[in-house]
Amino acid sequence: MHQNLKTFSSRLPKQRRLISMAVAGACATFATFAPAHAQQQSGPVPGDVDGPKVVVSGIRASMQSTMNMKRNSDGIVDGIVADDIGKFPDTNLAESLQRISGVSIDRSNGEGQKVTVRGLGPDFNLVLLNGRQMPTTDLGDLGGRSFDFSNLASEAISQLQVYKSGRADNPTGGIGATINVMTARPFDNPGMHSSIGVKAVHDTSNKHLPGMLKGDSTTPEVSGIYTNTSEDGRFGVAVSASYQERNSGFNRAGLANGYQGPYLGSDTTAGSTLPQPGQPGSQNITNRPGPTDVYSIPQNFGYGVNGIQRQRTNGQLALQFRPVKDITTTLDLTYSENKVQTKRNELSVWFAQTPTSTSSWPGGHVQSPLTYSETYNSPQDISIVGGDYATKTKNESIGFNTVWKASNALKLNFDVHHSTAESGADSPWGTENNLSNASFSRGTTSIDFTNKLPIVSMPAANLAAQPIQGTGSWFHNSYQKAKVDQVQAGGDWQVLEASTVKFGAGYTKSSNRSTYSNVQNNTWSGASKASDYPASAYQANPLGDYFSKIGGSPNLFGTLYTFDFATVRALTANATGNQAGYLPNFASADTDRLLTEKTSSVYASFGTDWDTAMPMHTSAGVRFEKTKVTSVAQFQPGTAMVWESQNELPITLARAESATTASSYNNVLPSLNFDVDLRADMKLRASAGATIGRARYDQLQGGLSLGTIASTYNGTASVGNPALKPVKSKNLDLSYEWYYDKQSVFSLALFRKEMDNYAGTIVTPGSLYDLHTPVGGAYYKAALATGGCTVADTNCIRNYILSTYDGQPGVVRTGVNPDGNLKGRITGLPGDPLANFLTTSYANQKSARVSGAEVNVQHMFARTGFGVQANYTYVRSPLKYDNANISDQFAILGLSNSANVVGIFENEKWSVRLAYNWRGEFLAATVDGSGKAAPIYTDSYGQTDVSIGYNYTKNLSFQLEAINLTDETQRQHGRTSMATINVTQAGPRYMLGARYKF
Repeated sequence: MHQNLKTFSSRLPKQRRLISMAVAGACATFATFAPAHAQQQSGPVPGDVDGPKVVVSGIRASMQSTMNMKRNSDGIVDGIVADDIGKFPDTNLAESLQRISGVSIDRSNGEGQKVTVRGLGPDFNLVLLNGRQMPTTDLGDLGGRSFDFSNLASEAISQLQVYKSGRADNPTGGIGATINVMTARPFDNPGMHSSIGVKAVHDTSNKHLPGMLKGDSTTPEVSGIYTNTSEDGRFGVAVSASYQERNSGFNRAGLANGYQGPYLGSDTTAGSTLPQPGQPGSQNITNRPGPTDVYSIPQNFGYGVNGIQRQRTNGQLALQFRPVKDITTTLDLTYSENKVQTKRNELSVWFAQTPTSTSSWPGGHVQSPLTYSETYNSPQDISIVGGDYATKTKNESIGFNTVWKASNALKLNFDVHHSTAESGADSPWGTENNLSNASFSRGTTSIDFTNKLPIVSMPAANLAAQPIQGTGSWFHNSYQKAKVDQVQAGGDWQVLEASTVKFGAGYTKSSNRSTYSNVQNNTWSGASKASDYPASAYQANPLGDYFSKIGGSPNLFGTLYTFDFATVRALTANATGNQAGYLPNFASADTDRLLTEKTSSVYASFGTDWDTAMPMHTSAGVRFEKTKVTSVAQFQPGTAMVWESQNELPITLARAESATTASSYNNVLPSLNFDVDLRADMKLRASAGATIGRARYDQLQGGLSLGTIASTYNGTASVGNPALKPVKSKNLDLSYEWYYDKQSVFSLALFRKEMDNYAGTIVTPGSLYDLHTPVGGAYYKAALATGGCTVADTNCIRNYILSTYDGQPGVVRTGVNPDGNLKGRITGLPGDPLANFLTTSYANQKSARVSGAEVNVQHMFARTGFGVQANYTYVRSPLKYDNANISDQFAILGLSNSANVVGIFENEKWSVRLAYNWRGEFLAATVDGSGKAAPIYTDSYGQTDVSIGYNYTKNLSFQLEAINLTDETQRQHGRTSMATINVTQAGPRYMLGARYKF
């Protein structure tokens, strides 16, 4: 046998020639070319050097272990291995994962949170903890399945495994990838090992906030890990714990409710579009969109500052016992708690799409304005909003595993676990709550979109003449709890010297319960008088200071007002005499939904090594699953629609009712994995198979949910579809890997995914619960006919109805606002038009294809200590969002190209890592903040991180880390690149730490 065959993968057993005609036929092609390769490859194996062996550690050891994981895998697998016990390469697991080719991340507050793999978003990537399916909760996304990596500290993680191709023994749910998070086990590293680390964290984003929102400038982190095994190797314990505080902030400017429209240039709908050529107001339009052009108009715009404080606690305990040589048992517990407190203030304005608008346009088939301005007949409000709330997310898991080596040929395993995730309020004000205040002093209001930071100007605003007063509130309280109970059993049976059968069965019961309650006061035109609020309740701050990185303008409205939430809440509650209306509802829920999935599974696979001229390994398997879905949902029918302010009509809801629905589905999922050693240092892989991705919880959960406030145009509603089938993907993967040195590799991977049953969003217009709107009713028509009002002047219409028909059915006048407009309620009557609702639902009606390529190189420059990792991922799909199409559409979210470049240097004293990560533009959503069908794109983003370590002694080391070193900002836009949705400024984060190994 040639010398190069001595370095075959350690995975390969002693091979035995399997004689059969089928095998001979399958291998004929490879056998033909084998002699040429064997003759070329004489002499030393690449990477072999004469002289003493060098034992690598730290970053290089992590890179080498990761490379070996990839090389020895069955299928397409990547991963990351810890540098050392208690020392993972990044402070956040998602930020570590983004270094892997094909993996992109979504950031929240400057920290990695969720992952996208090969163009498939977070909901289509399954996360396991030690091979077990994990529950997840996220109050910002109650209906999602995506795992939030910000809940887990990295110190106790030993490795991350990313399975990009399907295998019969892997649980289902990950079309993009199945990600297995492995914690430290004592038997994996016998003996006593321990370390303790401390860090000081300085987040510069915390500095760029008003004083009222700032936290401490420096916060602590402490972590420790201890593992030990008994001398006889029968007992082992691993325990780890960490506590981390972080004070940070971000400042965001944008259109929370998106744009009005889209409209065609020829659209003549009254009150909602630009005046047509020749009509009054058309002279104020520069470069008006043409008849067939698609355009949108800004609905609102705001500037917000957010101060965030977080405390994250993690703990893991693993106990292992080996009563006899062939039986290993493991009991492990995992706990995490993530507390987040947020204080926020916002200044915003609302555009009414009046015919007195002035605008300029860039041209093109799809447009949004360069500049937009409106003039009003009466003073409008400058909205001043504040929130003060806190949330807590807790994860707990207890599991037991036993592995029995029944014989030299048979190994059996059994695993059971119970895991929970729970998120809810950690504040007396609820999970998401705000107080709305306003000064009714706004005249002509303009916005300029030609800067990266859109500039709102209000030159006539005079808050001294019209002081700030309370105008409304909303107190939201959300709660979510997810549970997973799972039993798995399986085995590996070596039926021949070079062949193995894997088999197993499992049962998983997962449940997801989410509740939601809302207490809202809707007197946006003035809940109380300005005299009820002392001037000291509001503090003026220079608005431009908080967006200095993005760029300002002398025309920017100059002042952002902040206030203490508790103080202003008490003032408003006392002034209105409505204490209960300014507190959240913790006693009951407006919406209560429970979704339960019970899945039974069996699998089997056969893997064998082929003793051919070019050694091969194949593995063929099949997995069968049966899933039953049960949805129990609470819903509240609507009883009335009431016009309470200029553009908003709150919905009156009845007592809650509940409904139960159930469905089931089966799946047969085959898989085939093949690899061949072209040479001792080259491997070719191919994988084919089917995987599934289950629909989101909110897509499955029944129960119609009405939006609490309708506009003068329409209301919103949503309802899930419990009968949705999972997305089924047929996958093909090819990979070429060249391990040209012990620590160096070049690889090229191609992939293709054909997906069916994709759940597309359906937005259906129509009436609900026989609700009538006063807009367009008899009173409304009289205001237009005899009151001298226009459709665009809703204040005029309301004033006419409240003054003329007060006391008549459906009309109650309650007073006068500071701006002179009347207060009151106008309720829709049976003779009025039926209200139109846009109801969002889901259906299995879409197919999609994703294909792409990954190029990866890892190179160490001999013994210099220098090395580089670089990868690039290209993904594409013919299914793209058409910005010129104004109807509802389906498109794959999160699809983007990405790249990483990581440079390292390491010797006995120093370790340096400089990492740059880039993600291209991608479609983030197909529904905007107001529930309308509209695209939201996230701009391309690149971030540079650096870490420097110094080994003072073999036991004591110091670390300096910088995250977002170049202070990058993030931006999202709508149908055009000019249509800013939001732009966010945060800041770099610096950490200085020390670590001691015992």
